[in-house]
Amino acid sequence: MEVRVHTESYRAEDAAGLARRTLRSEVLLVLALSLGASGVAALISFVGSLTKPGSLKDQAATLVGSQAPGRPWLDLAWQLFGIATALVPVALVAHLLARERVGIRSIGFDLTEPRRDLGRGTLVAAAVGGTGLLFYLGVRAAGFNLTVVPESLPDVWWKIPVLIASAVQNAVLEEVIVVGYLLRRLGQLGWSPASALAASAVLRGSYHLYQGVGGMVGNMVMGVLFVLLYRRWGRVGPLVAAHALIDTVAFVGYALLEGRVGWLPTG
Repeated sequence: MEVRVHTESYRAEDAAGLARRTLRSEVLLVLALSLGASGVAALISFVGSLTKPGSLKDQAATLVGSQAPGRPWLDLAWQLFGIATALVPVALVAHLLARERVGIRSIGFDLTEPRRDLGRGTLVAAAVGGTGLLFYLGVRAAGFNLTVVPESLPDVWWKIPVLIASAVQNAVLEEVIVVGYLLRRLGQLGWSPASALAASAVLRGSYHLYQGVGGMVGNMVMGVLFVLLYRRWGRVGPLVAAHALIDTVAFVGYALLEGRVGWLPTG
């Protein structure tokens, strides 16, 4: 009888250890298929920029560019394909959370509070967007950042819709994975709130390094703010709304203002 009790105790410990190993492997695989891989790619890109002749501000980092110049229908197909495949990791996270029997609603990614999410997101976007633009102009002038070219699509009928769709895709991918999913999993793995916040912010900064040191630091600060807001509101919905608005203004605003105002750097 005593042996059986000890055996059950060991099995419980083994199961707990296996669960932790499974969660760690899951997190690494999700990141390797999404923004973790983007972070490695950004590092390689930044090393290439540093070792290239000339200053960083004389080099350009294009966010949404043409995939088939001179062939608008093929270009559109590639744009839509890129947007759709970039969201596959989000579908994977939704599947994993559904298997956990909590669903993606557990991180506040749903339509139960659309007006509140949009209202909060708009306020955050207004504060972060303006500050972020000033920060970018400053670090670029100081030589710590590449010239960010938000878009270089041809002037075709689908340009603005694709830019908006790209902005929404960026927002959903980043906020669901870097905030909602990652914080949940790190909490389950026993990470402290401060450590989880730091991991989320560093990850967000890492995959923006291709823009330069300014892009990395600015997004790390934004990452800290977004984690704090998520913990306060318990929802990624407002963060998705804020991020989508920030990127939409950047993409569409650049498309409308390029070459028309002197203060906006162009590639």
